[in-house]
Amino acid sequence: MKTQYAIRHLVEKALDIKKLTPEIENEINSELTELGYISDVDYEALELLMAEMDAGRIQLVPSLG
Repeated sequence: MKTQYAIRHLVEKALDIKKLTPEIENEINSELTELGYISDVDYEALELLMAEMDAGRIQLVPSLG
């Protein structure tokens, strides 16, 4: 993805569609692996995503494979 705060943008995508798809999850993991660190902005976005999932407002979509 190679943009500043790429993880935040991926989280925004999940929040918009109210689903965490395997593709979004894989992209987040790839960004974390490639960067080797997480910015404060991205960290806060991930915290929000987890809170929304815990509250049941974001659905984890299983892989179709």
